[in-house]
Amino acid sequence: MKHRVVVIGAGFAGLQVVLGLKGAGCAITLIDRRNHHLFQPLLYQVATTLLATSDIAWPIRALMRERKDVTTLLAAVEGIDRAAREVVLRNGERVPYDTLVVATGARHAYFGKDQWEADAPGLKTLEDATTIRRRLLLAFERAELTGDPAERQALLTFAVIGAGPTGVELVGIIAELAHRILPAEFRRIDTRQARILLIEAGPRILPAFSDRLSAYATRALKRRGVEVMTGAPVTECSDSGIVLDGRFIPARTVIWAAGVQASRAHDWLGAEADRAGRVVVTPELTLPGDPAIFVLGDTAHVETGGRAVPGVAPAAKQQGKHAARTIRARLAGKPPPGAFRYRDMGNLATIGRNAAVIEFGRFKMTGWFAWWVWGIAHIYFLIGTRSRLFVALSWLWAFLSRQNSARLITQREAGHR
Repeated sequence: MKHRVVVIGAGFAGLQVVLGLKGAGCAITLIDRRNHHLFQPLLYQVATTLLATSDIAWPIRALMRERKDVTTLLAAVEGIDRAAREVVLRNGERVPYDTLVVATGARHAYFGKDQWEADAPGLKTLEDATTIRRRLLLAFERAELTGDPAERQALLTFAVIGAGPTGVELVGIIAELAHRILPAEFRRIDTRQARILLIEAGPRILPAFSDRLSAYATRALKRRGVEVMTGAPVTECSDSGIVLDGRFIPARTVIWAAGVQASRAHDWLGAEADRAGRVVVTPELTLPGDPAIFVLGDTAHVETGGRAVPGVAPAAKQQGKHAARTIRARLAGKPPPGAFRYRDMGNLATIGRNAAVIEFGRFKMTGWFAWWVWGIAHIYFLIGTRSRLFVALSWLWAFLSRQNSARLITQREAGHR
């Protein structure tokens, strides 16, 4: 019987494992709650009308069409029976494994205020992105309808909580939308009067970057009309606005970009986890005491060079490749590659049109050239010629025409507004 490899999660890490095991003679089962692989680094561009959902997501079955060794299951995992070596699905089915790979990613962390999620959605899935896009566009439409100045100002106030790369990139495009793209399309309101807030509890934005790049990003955002607010956390959040530093700010659109928490994998495995819920793994990326189980990506806490590996796409892909090499070595009876070593690919963030920051060790870059490098890097990591071509054309069209092409208000939000 073929060696059975079960991979939970078709994100960067899980997909890389499957790709790395091509021709290894395994029987692979790939399980995910959604039918698509998502390129999360560009998810905010779907939320802010620059890209369509199909530009950054691909059906898993289409990706695995030629892989007869891979069985894809659209299912939710309920638990893992380590004694029986089985993955338990929500429908009661059990999937046996010889090697298990858990790469289930992360979800939003509201720091004990989970009730805020309804009014301040985060950005981790396509559903999140289309919800945020709907709220952004409806805010302008409702502001056009209302005759109440206070209500109009609340509708035209957009607050993004959290100033890491996602938060910075979100406000950059929202500012572009309000100040450059929409003004000519509305008659009763001036969209340039929109108030765009970037809120960070810490002392500065982009805390993972150097002080100099953080200062550059702050200046660039302020030039675009973004109000950068640091040094105080949001203490209340509702459908009418937020409370910041003891004062209420009316805001009908609030977006959460402040923190993430790992999936429930540590509960399934009965494993030790860090404060963010990430499973503490060995340097070989396996569960302590159970080398048949790999935990990867945002689900795992692993350290290399005395520092925790960050929860970014390049790290997840590197871990997936390392796990695949380890599994192949085991099957071939060869020495495994040993401890995982993370190769830092640097930090990148775009601030808006012609502005980005790049940091790779001592090398730092800002401005329009950094913006082009950022774009080329992201196009390179997309899957397939079609996606690279469509994203490049969408960006070129937006750059030349100053128009975002994905400004459709679709779907309904059950239970919200």
